[in-house]
Amino acid sequence: MSTDTRPAAPPVTPVRPSPGPSPSTESAPRRRRLRLGNPLAGLGSLVWLVIVIVPIYTMLSASLMHQDQALDGNPLAFPTHPTLDNYHTVLDNGFFSMLGNTVIVAVATVAIVLALSIPLSYVAIRTRSRLSSVVFRTFLLGVAIPAQAVIVPLYLMIGKMGLYDTLPAVILPTAAFAMPVAVLVLTGTMRDVSEELYEAMSLDGASPLRMLLQLTVPLSKAGISTVTIFSALQAWNGFLFPLIFTQSEEKHVLTLGLFNFQSQFGVNIPAMLAAIVLSVVPIFAVYLVARRALINGLMGVGGK
Repeated sequence: MSTDTRPAAPPVTPVRPSPGPSPSTESAPRRRRLRLGNPLAGLGSLVWLVIVIVPIYTMLSASLMHQDQALDGNPLAFPTHPTLDNYHTVLDNGFFSMLGNTVIVAVATVAIVLALSIPLSYVAIRTRSRLSSVVFRTFLLGVAIPAQAVIVPLYLMIGKMGLYDTLPAVILPTAAFAMPVAVLVLTGTMRDVSEELYEAMSLDGASPLRMLLQLTVPLSKAGISTVTIFSALQAWNGFLFPLIFTQSEEKHVLTLGLFNFQSQFGVNIPAMLAAIVLSVVPIFAVYLVARRALINGLMGVGGK
């Protein structure tokens, strides 16, 4: 009978991981920062809020004043006897006709810009030739050309085409000057579409037009929304082209309609401000609805 004389193995002591910093210890500085906040940023936000709110308050309060109170010289005064007569004056002086013309100009401008800038941006990012790059860069030079520098040639062209004193005379130049920025935004957005998706659709036999409509456009909604809002704002707030290329009151837009409230002997300040309030409301409502898409589209301008 054999006896095992080997020494017994020493007991194994489990190794415990060293305790790390507790979550409460790690988050304590962060909680302290959150609790203290950023006083400088808060002060700057408050100052900016005052800068924005004061003009809006002044415009709204003055639009409810009588003419004599508006001329007293205190722009921050609250109307002592609020009245809606100024708004009635605006509505009775062809406001809806000017609003209709403005809507036509804005919608037509947006339609032209989207119809031309989307295919142009698609060709710019899908074509690798040097000619395409040169054409794209040359096209973007339009961003640096102000409308005032070419207003005389445009006036001669509009006259030769027989479009003077018509809404197309306002729509076409407005769309032309909005397109360089639209192409810049759309190319930055379309560059974010993965190349593998294009290759997959190409292997399925998809044509370039099909890839544009079924792949690029759906994945570029943020940029398209940005271009839509930008073009609409350009058309809605445009003043130079309506002033130069239209003459009759039937073709006036809202920006020109403000001249109806000034004369040789003075300006009807409350009525003019009431007209501004009424003209801002539609485009401001559109901005509130689409502001998130506008910000997302502008963030993607640079592309990858």
